[in-house]
Amino acid sequence: MTLRVSRPGFGLLAAIAGLTAVSTAVAGSPGVTAYKWTDDQGVVHYGDSIPPQYAEKAHEALDRQGMAIGHSDAAKTADELAQEARDHDEVVKKLQHDNFLIATYTSVKDIESLRDVRLDQLKGQRVAADAYVENLKSRLVALQGRAKHFRPYSTQAGAHRLPDDLAEDLVHTLNEMRTQSNALAAKNAEIDAVRAQFDSDIQRYRELHEAHLHR
Repeated sequence: MTLRVSRPGFGLLAAIAGLTAVSTAVAGSPGVTAYKWTDDQGVVHYGDSIPPQYAEKAHEALDRQGMAIGHSDAAKTADELAQEARDHDEVVKKLQHDNFLIATYTSVKDIESLRDVRLDQLKGQRVAADAYVENLKSRLVALQGRAKHFRPYSTQAGAHRLPDDLAEDLVHTLNEMRTQSNALAAKNAEIDAVRAQFDSDIQRYRELHEAHLHR
């Protein structure tokens, strides 16, 4: 038997009054006389069993006085379970990193020294990449200067067609400039990221060290 309650404020009275009609204890559930659940339209129901379509949704088990003696949360969706897994992985990752900081460094100065070494390496790579890009720019200017003497860049009558090897050099140099300019931008971003990570590690190490001192 199922009782339907359309007014939320009437829920407890309906439960107490309706328990007489469903007073037979639910099989396999000691002390449980009825269940309470809400359908998809927001209507509260009471009964001695839960319809299959609502079995995985939130519901309560009630005793003879209509008091809740058990609660089951709604089954989690695939997205919720995936988010829980991501949150758990993030917590584990953070704990592992904390352990790494404590086990690897003996002071903030150690972290700062490693930071400086790593940044110097990256800055050296950036200097080399920057110089290569400047060489490519110079090469492109020279190639464009040569190309002005040929069609379609030259306006002089009788100008010859742009030689194939010169055209290929222009295209190759332009493409290489784009590639190296993107690589240079990526190197600058890497430097910023490494600096930010070390700053974060220093702050976290101080927090962990402070917490250890106050134990």
